[in-house]
Amino acid sequence: MRVVVQGLSVWGPGLAGWPHAERVLRREDTWQDGPVTPPPAQCLPANERRRSGPLTRLALAAAEEASQQSGLQPSSLRGVFACSNGDGAIVDSILSAITTEGGEVSPTQFHNSVHNAPAGYWTIGHHTHVPAVALGCYDWSFAQGLLKAVAECLVEKTPTVLVVYDLPIPGPIGKARVTENPFGCAFVLQPDTTQDGICVLDITYGATTTQQDEVLHPDLMKLVPTNPAARALPLLEKIASRTEGTVKMASVPGSLSIAVTPC
Repeated sequence: MRVVVQGLSVWGPGLAGWPHAERVLRREDTWQDGPVTPPPAQCLPANERRRSGPLTRLALAAAEEASQQSGLQPSSLRGVFACSNGDGAIVDSILSAITTEGGEVSPTQFHNSVHNAPAGYWTIGHHTHVPAVALGCYDWSFAQGLLKAVAECLVEKTPTVLVVYDLPIPGPIGKARVTENPFGCAFVLQPDTTQDGICVLDITYGATTTQQDEVLHPDLMKLVPTNPAARALPLLEKIASRTEGTVKMASVPGSLSIAVTPC
């Protein structure tokens, strides 16, 4: 399956948007750890912006940057939003409330606790009726999300934005499901491979699970196991290098082989 990547975004520790992340991944800039502070979701009305939580803001920041870079109207893009943990902070808060005598859960918290909240905010912000799917595939949410997004892009013959994101989880759940750092990324995929873009991805799915390729950047290697969405880093590193090559990615069940060709 062949698609063109027309837009990219990355938000993680020491990675503030694609132009900066690209330089770090190519080792033109030094990686420096730091807080993840994505910009506000300008697509949302003020009331919706106040109601949205950190997870939604991370997802929308990535989706907005990638769509702006692509030059395509966000309202025209199909959406695939992939997240392993959901909004763990809100889930922890709700569980604490319902296990405390007299505890109450606010409607806003309940509204934001659902797994497809970021996808819903995206469609609200851009007044779009184009379908947006929300996936949760444990540690393989990026690979499974990429497979889903590419399939939709080609079958429906429509540009598609893939958004993958996760945040640390506080409380007892966070001790069982450890996620140490925020991380989010987005890809705008175009089915017409004659269009200009950043690179072409040629993706093959295999039923046998193989070991995932590692990030070559010595500082960024430690980010991959800290967040399921950060498993995108080996592919992002290859794209940033602007060289041809193939990236292997675990996608339990199975695996992906992703051939990258710069445009």
